[in-house]
Amino acid sequence: MKIRYFDHAATTSVDEEVLNAMIPYFSENYGNPSSLYSIGKENKEVINLARMKIATILNCKVNEIYFTSGGTESDNMIIKGIAFANKRYGNHIITSKIEHHAVLNTCEFLERFGFRVTYLTPNSKGIINPADVERAITRNTILISIMYANNEIGTIQPVEKIGEIAKRYGVYFHTDSVQAVGNEKIDIKKSNIEALSISGHKFYGPKGIGIAYINEKINFMTIQDGGHQERDKRGGTENVPGIVGITKALEIANANLTSYNRHLKELRNYYISEIQKRIPNIKINGDMNSRLSGNANISFSGIDGNKLVEMLAEKGICTSSGSACSAGFVNSSHVLLAIGMPNFLAKSALRVTFGKENTIDDTKFLLDSIEESVKILRKI
Repeated sequence: MKIRYFDHAATTSVDEEVLNAMIPYFSENYGNPSSLYSIGKENKEVINLARMKIATILNCKVNEIYFTSGGTESDNMIIKGIAFANKRYGNHIITSKIEHHAVLNTCEFLERFGFRVTYLTPNSKGIINPADVERAITRNTILISIMYANNEIGTIQPVEKIGEIAKRYGVYFHTDSVQAVGNEKIDIKKSNIEALSISGHKFYGPKGIGIAYINEKINFMTIQDGGHQERDKRGGTENVPGIVGITKALEIANANLTSYNRHLKELRNYYISEIQKRIPNIKINGDMNSRLSGNANISFSGIDGNKLVEMLAEKGICTSSGSACSAGFVNSSHVLLAIGMPNFLAKSALRVTFGKENTIDDTKFLLDSIEESVKILRKI
């Protein structure tokens, strides 16, 4: 059976060019970068060069780039690190109800240590109002953490405006950019971003490698103790193949951003247009203007989204639903509930996220399969 993959917001395959760049660092150039002999020193230089390339692409300083194991660690490193280091100045954090759980659970953790967190509610399309951010700021606010783009409904937040507000009030601004990097042009200085999280596997890089950008002026506490790697801020032997891979993936994504987004938008718009023609009683979730090009999240009234995902999987189609299954219990998406969607519609959602390997023929097969499956589910 041919696998047709439409879940690129979850993960992506490793680009062949990225893989080829990584391979020598598994078997030939395997030296520990902290070693004093040549194959170790050479890998230290490889890491330094990677940091320079990433800083150039993101428009920041080289010493503001830290390598982590992924987006979750980057979020933890930034949010916890800033919170604990600056608690004497205030204990208030502002975030949103539609953040990834790497942010939400981190904030909930901090609440157990005396921090107060304001969880902002987005509008019905999933956009955070910058005015709400400003109204939530108090004299005790030390950090604002609002994601760049949502992983479920694809909405892109007014990051630049929020960054301006944070700067005006002297509050640190972090954005979880895991879904945005590789899909949007990120300019750290232009957007007034002071901390940012990235994960390699979201843009055809390897899993297990991430980036944390933290402005050099920010005082933050070390969360992971160990050796002196990453300027004493993140102990542990560096993942050299991963660093090479995420750097190459970022270079490729940055060079092909326009054509990549054009391809994704063509497929997504065709998909949504056909769904609207073929299937009644649907709802497109999120904002169609301020949205990632490859994201289509649609609720199909009267069905169970997880069952639709399972039926599509039987045809070799990979998608995801608007609900999460854990230990036998099905929970509606916290994102869809936060934008005011009733529970029955939230549980009927299907997220389709397109990637570079998808074609019109693949999309037609997807459409036919969804139409057939929804008809069957609505009769059950």
